[in-house]
Amino acid sequence: MRASRLVSILMMLQTRGRVSARVLADHLEVSVRTVYRDIDELSAAGVPVVVERGAAGGFELLDGWRTTLTGLTPDESQTLFLSGLPGPAAELGLGDTMASAHLKLLAALPPGWQREAERVSARFHVDLAGWYRRIAPVRHLRALADAVWADRWIAIRYESWQGVVDRELEPLGLVIKAGEWYLAAQPHGGTRGRAPSPRTYRVSSIRELTVQAAFTRPARFDLSAYWSESTRRFER
Repeated sequence: MRASRLVSILMMLQTRGRVSARVLADHLEVSVRTVYRDIDELSAAGVPVVVERGAAGGFELLDGWRTTLTGLTPDESQTLFLSGLPGPAAELGLGDTMASAHLKLLAALPPGWQREAERVSARFHVDLAGWYRRIAPVRHLRALADAVWADRWIAIRYESWQGVVDRELEPLGLVIKAGEWYLAAQPHGGTRGRAPSPRTYRVSSIRELTVQAAFTRPARFDLSAYWSESTRRFER
């Protein structure tokens, strides 16, 4: 248990930079005193942890020091190679990036784990398209993904069952289901007197798209929870 916790602390310091004892304690679900003991143990093991005092203080690794330790168990590393989904990544324009990330992950794993991780890719494959259909390239998907990532509202021309309509939307997230991409978005500017409610749009039905200025993303929006509820509502 402690070894796993030490690895988690090391990974958080490496990826986030300076982290307070309270944030580490909350993340690991332990006491602040336990965090201090774990930091002492990392230091004793030769990990150069620097302590910064004060209100904005915390723990961080010595500038320029990094570890090649991934913190992954064999099962975790195998799962990552199974969950890559190269098809959707390529549609988002991230195919080369994902391939590069896989190579880096593979190089960081111990030799014995490398063989096990490669076996997953050789023995399992995810095909999102239904029978008798091919996943066609989706227009505007990369621009839409960029807008989602950068929190920029969009103006679209959309072909709905009621006809072609123009919409101004604040894109909150993208979901792929059964090979089809969907956008969760709320009306730009909101509705007078109440908060706007997100709706779902089929990306392939977007005929024109223009990315506009930044908007303020709702802090409490949970894409996974929204999608689960919206699919249940649609099926009902």
